[in-house]
Amino acid sequence: MAEYTLEEKDGFTVLGIGTELKSHYTDFAGISKEKADFWQSIKQDGRLDWLKSIATNNYVFAVNEAVNNKMMHYAGVMTEASAPEGDRLIQFPKGEYLVVKGEGKMADELHNTLAGVAFGEVLPEAKNFAYVGGPNTTVEMGQQDGLVFGEMWIPVVRK
Repeated sequence: MAEYTLEEKDGFTVLGIGTELKSHYTDFAGISKEKADFWQSIKQDGRLDWLKSIATNNYVFAVNEAVNNKMMHYAGVMTEASAPEGDRLIQFPKGEYLVVKGEGKMADELHNTLAGVAFGEVLPEAKNFAYVGGPNTTVEMGQQDGLVFGEMWIPVVRK
């Protein structure tokens, strides 16, 4: 099984700019393209830089969440600022989280690698815990030796 940890985290909130993913949830290629297009768009129009400018730390969150039966994807940060119209405050509960660490050449490679390990390897093989929904996130934590490094955080419950 892939390397992972279970960590207790305090509840936290992420301010996110989002998009609805239209691809079927099993269409990995379609979802990946939609996410890549979204990130490209918010980099080009300055929204990602704006988010980073109001952040309380250097972390950039890529959040997946089901909202009103829609599959949503957000770029977000931890901040003390209030949410502008159209953006969302995403609540992550206090509790235990599956944490998978990794790195990639680019942010999207990091996101895809961590999601593949977490949802494709760790969770299907887990005997003592399970993901039962709620927001999950990939956290870009920095760059080192030309690579983007970070973690995937998925809230879990003990079986």
